[in-house]
Amino acid sequence: MVQSINTKVDLVIDATSHIGVADYGKIMIGDKGFEFFNSRDAHKFIQIPWEEVDHVIASVMFKGKWIPRFAIRTKRNGMFTFSSKDPKKVLRAIRVYVDPNHMVQSLSFFKVIKRGLKSKFKK
Repeated sequence: MVQSINTKVDLVIDATSHIGVADYGKIMIGDKGFEFFNSRDAHKFIQIPWEEVDHVIASVMFKGKWIPRFAIRTKRNGMFTFSSKDPKKVLRAIRVYVDPNHMVQSLSFFKVIKRGLKSKFKK
């Protein structure tokens, strides 16, 4: 069994990790970090201390009514993408430990296209 890095747990919720093939499990948010534990394989887990979190990026649709997924960008190990049953509750729990200025929305489809066209015509 994997040892948790948290001493106090704020939230445990069902979630999916979108790293490679989708893995189902639970997200645990506590005082020391963010953790994902796979429900089928105990060896597949992700532990991210709060000091390592650089940005939290949320994919927001329909003016905040629906958040299909969110990602955590770390300082050294890249980006981890997750979805959960209640992403607003998860993001509110993360906001306690991560500076709200480091929690951002991802670009929409049209904003990505607009940026691409601007860079094409700028050259």
